[in-house]
Amino acid sequence: MPNLPVEADTPTTAPRPFTEEPVADAYVSRETQSREEDDPPLAMEALRAVQILNPSGEVTMPRPDRPRIMCVANQKGGVGKTTTTVNLAVALALHGNRVLVVDLDPQGNASTGLNVPHHAGISDVYDCLIDNVPLAEVAQQVEGIPNLWCVPATIDLAGAEIELVSVVARESRLARAIAGHPEPFDYVFIDCPPSLGLLTVNALVAAREVLIPIQCEYYALEGLNQLINNINLVRQHLNPNLDVSTIILTMYDRRTRLADAVEQDVRNHFGDKVLQTVIPRNVRVSEAPSYGQSVMTYDPGSRGATSYFEAALEIAERGVDKVAGHNA
Repeated sequence: MPNLPVEADTPTTAPRPFTEEPVADAYVSRETQSREEDDPPLAMEALRAVQILNPSGEVTMPRPDRPRIMCVANQKGGVGKTTTTVNLAVALALHGNRVLVVDLDPQGNASTGLNVPHHAGISDVYDCLIDNVPLAEVAQQVEGIPNLWCVPATIDLAGAEIELVSVVARESRLARAIAGHPEPFDYVFIDCPPSLGLLTVNALVAAREVLIPIQCEYYALEGLNQLINNINLVRQHLNPNLDVSTIILTMYDRRTRLADAVEQDVRNHFGDKVLQTVIPRNVRVSEAPSYGQSVMTYDPGSRGATSYFEAALEIAERGVDKVAGHNA
């Protein structure tokens, strides 16, 4: 039997003391942080909820000097156009701005998210476009939010694309309807359908700014050039004041490198037009419409609500800075 080496009772060299080396993480998530590390989660959520709901009703987001009419457009479906429209509108309205949402999508999802009736027989944006019904007769007050109104969309709007073809000044019907409203709004958000048809063209002609939600996925970048080209055509021939003012990144998943790569591509291409705030994937954002609410009122302490609140604040502050820059 071979002789096996006998292990010593004590090590020949003293073990090195363990020291934790700081490791620099090259990946930094831009997703809105859920809470401060030193504070209890429930306390932070309650604090955020009070800040977002603004029960005092004070004007905490700056109001623009003139109405900002923003078209929320992207011909790709499922990128968060309606969700972004509804939550930005609610956030701005809760903080002292007068806001109108025009639901220009025949699916009527923005109307659903604001709990505004849009069944057959309800006066809707179709009546404004085809029959010249005044916008004030169609707009409905959103329950529980005094500063927010919505022009709903019913299934009748599905046929408007065909009917508008033979109408005089078909591209500017919505612009005239908004201009004819007797009371000014601080913000008008137009939620577009996922197409580049006459309804979207009407929105682009009526608006002064375009807000483009971009999903943090590779497919979201495809077709973006076509959208920009259409916007340029509308600017050249129908609305010289149109400007792509805001890009917002949605459905950001901090667990994937792809989301970070898409974000960097978009920021490199569009520069300062991209909001610093990104909207994370958040189950509360998806749940809210099933209760006829925005995430701002459904779960104001959630990461989704916090992100949309910060995005709305950034849009409001950028608008004031832009006007100040023009006046300087």
